[in-house]
Amino acid sequence: MTFTPDPNAEYNDQLVRATNMVCSAVRFTKTLRAGLLEPEVFHLNPAKSDTDHFKKFIRWVPSSLSWYGAYMMNAYPLDMSQYFRLFNSTRIPRSGKDELFTDERGRHVLVIRNGNMYVFDVVDRDGSMVRPAEIQAHLKYILADPTPVPRFPLGFLTTENRDVWADLREKLRAAGNAENLKMIDCALFCLCLDEENLKDHIHTSHNMLHGNGYNRWFDKSFSIIMSKDGQAAINFEHSWGDGVAVLRFQNEVFKDTTKHPVVHPGPAAATDVDSASAVSRLQFNLDAELENGIQTAKEKFESAVSRLTIHAMEFKKGGKERLKKNKLSPDAMVQLAFQMGFLRQYGQTVATYESCSTAAFKHGRTETVRPATVHTKKCSHAFVCQPRQHSVEQLKALLHQCSSYHGQLTKEAAMGQGFDRHLFALRYLAGSEGRALPHLYTDPAYAAINHNILSTSTLTSPAVNLGGFAPVVPDGFGIGYGIHDDWIGCNVSSYPSRNAHEFLECVYKSLDDIYSVLE
Repeated sequence: MTFTPDPNAEYNDQLVRATNMVCSAVRFTKTLRAGLLEPEVFHLNPAKSDTDHFKKFIRWVPSSLSWYGAYMMNAYPLDMSQYFRLFNSTRIPRSGKDELFTDERGRHVLVIRNGNMYVFDVVDRDGSMVRPAEIQAHLKYILADPTPVPRFPLGFLTTENRDVWADLREKLRAAGNAENLKMIDCALFCLCLDEENLKDHIHTSHNMLHGNGYNRWFDKSFSIIMSKDGQAAINFEHSWGDGVAVLRFQNEVFKDTTKHPVVHPGPAAATDVDSASAVSRLQFNLDAELENGIQTAKEKFESAVSRLTIHAMEFKKGGKERLKKNKLSPDAMVQLAFQMGFLRQYGQTVATYESCSTAAFKHGRTETVRPATVHTKKCSHAFVCQPRQHSVEQLKALLHQCSSYHGQLTKEAAMGQGFDRHLFALRYLAGSEGRALPHLYTDPAYAAINHNILSTSTLTSPAVNLGGFAPVVPDGFGIGYGIHDDWIGCNVSSYPSRNAHEFLECVYKSLDDIYSVLE
């Protein structure tokens, strides 16, 4: 998820922005762990509940009763149990099943530049943040380090098959690297300082999604990536949590760095700090087997990313305001455009996945909205396969039918009434108890709906400029989209068996058709 550039252009300098983001991230960590971070709340009636008066009132209500007080005002506190995995966390590869590891005692940050890894403390022994001028001095020292890219950069190992990486990690430990691995695992988070200037949206998407492989450690819960020209993004590991927690962090960091920057452009403040002793560059012992493992991982990584294409599209003829005026759900209409686009390109309807947060429940993760329905199929065929055979009124009625049904599906998913996670849990339980799988799970239809050719996700925020992910199946599209007041953006990835550029042209035409009918 790429950050919007700082509105003050001079603050988009790599060193200045990296320092401000590290400091804001530490401030967020401290606020979270002190229990002072404002709770996530879903307001059904924000005019009543999202007010200073209500917040002051609910603060004095005993915690055992506060939920009921909020409920009476149609305000629903959301689960925030994922947040503790944001910091000092890593996904450690284990044979058969990985381990999520968190050690809150870590006071340092991990910085990667040119494939070299550095650590330095950002929190002192008293729990206070290190002075921003010191953090800036340490980052400046790292940016000036002439050490070249290692012949065998360890970051590639985090892109390997998990069981292969689990085996190599044990060998790394045995070769005398246990302490260094521990420093990586319990670092607050990872900061990747890249040497590239980014040319455009597509270049940015590729760099922030996978980059060159060696300047990343993909197992960290999240990494802040900072390009040479000061473009920033968060790349996060998905097993521990979902976009809701990461987006809150991104929103707060963006707001803090743009409203309250702690360092500024121009000559850095003079400090008496000795960065050479405060910053440690991690050095690893590698034998021939480990070097071969890194080389193999590098070749696999480069082969995989060479097959990935990404294209972006901006539809400027309207956004959510026009749709809402017509009493249509903006999300439903964009999802319909994906159905129409795929039908136009390939002549069929396929399994489609839309992520929906279930954070209204304790430990809630996600449920699936299934946007491909009998209503979207009927509407798509009317627009794509039967042009000029329906009146404007008939087409509007079909759009409203799609909108209404999509709204119902979304509400059901958010309230735990979807079927995907339920069936997954039953299947997992049957397998863990050694039972024969019920016939439902061996039905070709079940396999078909779980092969999601269209995988979609939306996160819209003033802090987010661009978001994206890879397809979840080899013949699929990974569709990240944002619906703004007066425009709609899509960022689509695919492998060679699909044409993302052509798909976006078809989606654009579909959105154009929908807005033409509304006119």
